[in-house]
Amino acid sequence: MVVESATALARKDVVGISQLDAGEIQLILDTAEELLDVAKRPIKKVPTLRGSTVVNLFMEPSTRTRFSFEVAEKRLSADTLNFSASGSSVSKGETLFDTAQNLMAMAPDFIVIRHPNSGAPHRLAQEVPASIINAGDGINEHPTQALLDAFTMRQHFGSLEGLKVVVAGDIRHSRVARSNAFLLDKMGAEVRFVAPASLLPLEVEELGVSTFLRLEPALEDADVVMMLRIQLERQKRVNFPSMREYFDFFALTPERLKLAADRAVVLHPGPMNRGVEIDSLVADGSQSLILEQVTNGVAVRMAILYLLAGGPSEAASDS
Repeated sequence: MVVESATALARKDVVGISQLDAGEIQLILDTAEELLDVAKRPIKKVPTLRGSTVVNLFMEPSTRTRFSFEVAEKRLSADTLNFSASGSSVSKGETLFDTAQNLMAMAPDFIVIRHPNSGAPHRLAQEVPASIINAGDGINEHPTQALLDAFTMRQHFGSLEGLKVVVAGDIRHSRVARSNAFLLDKMGAEVRFVAPASLLPLEVEELGVSTFLRLEPALEDADVVMMLRIQLERQKRVNFPSMREYFDFFALTPERLKLAADRAVVLHPGPMNRGVEIDSLVADGSQSLILEQVTNGVAVRMAILYLLAGGPSEAASDS
């Protein structure tokens, strides 16, 4: 598949992969490739967002995503304001939009939002002039995670087209799975979802993926295996007998990984639950790119901020 590269993100916000076309996805990945080198410099900063303010509005717990955005913003020389629901007026009953209006009175240029309700970033984008970046909304989407996953795959294989990608685990409650399905389909990859029937979404057939109820057949000739944790915080009850049984039937072990292609790599968006969805020997093994995902996440988030800001002609300029 040949994709015509766009020259700019012709949009104010990045709230979902479903809204991006293949050219915009390629532009983000290409820009991230340039910005990856910033981390190798003695002074890990470029002046692209000097004078700009970014609000990190996290209404759900986060470690990797929040820290990754903060590092990306600092490397672009932005001023940052970190906001969490705990200890804020939200805990006193203030609505998201009242919070956003108060933040807008401080004239931020970007708001990075993680919210437990699906669609919250989309609604906020319609209400405020700042650029909105979705850092995860409910069980809907996590676009920057899918982009960093795609960037990691492309770095390793050179292209996304034709890759066979297995996504296994708690698909029903995973915004990562949905965003990856949207992105990989646009870029010509084959996606296979694997989960117990109770952990597959009802609308799974609308996502353009193949579905499997057992891990072994899905792994055949797979190039990428992405494991997802069980999101207990989004379930009223556990949808399988026990964690031990889940590990026995659905965990990625060294033996199961041998069923994939010889060149197969392992991804995980984190946090990992070792001994549940993934064996430590796999997580720490030679085929694992999990720590590379973390490194690449900073470059991808820098690229999104840079492109939304309409940065200089040279993405990694240090002048």
